[in-house]
Amino acid sequence: MRRPVPQPRTRIVLAEVSRREDRHERTRAELAEQTRVGEALVRGLVRAQLALALRLSLVVLIGLGGLPWLFAIAPAVGRVTVLGVKLPWLLLGVASFPFLIGVGWAYVRLAERNEQDFTDLVQRPER
Repeated sequence: MRRPVPQPRTRIVLAEVSRREDRHERTRAELAEQTRVGEALVRGLVRAQLALALRLSLVVLIGLGGLPWLFAIAPAVGRVTVLGVKLPWLLLGVASFPFLIGVGWAYVRLAERNEQDFTDLVQRPER
């Protein structure tokens, strides 16, 4: 009969673990119970997401909404032909889709970064 090989002892310090978990639990509880601190944290996230959406909406408004305005102000630009197709048709009918996809991609990336910053803030150990 073989005797089991003893494993090295591991020291467990419960005070440090419980303090760290208490901090995380307190922050999560503030969010769940909607205390003033929790409300402020969530309000900050919502404001950051709203600001991002408004900024990118402005980019789309200027980028696509400005094209008809440009063609009205400078009719010569509207008469330019590229590969047998007039420039306004190319810009509004073809180039607008990659532009919108790019703005959508940027929005998703930046919104995820805002959410990650919020998660890091909530899970950050208190000092």
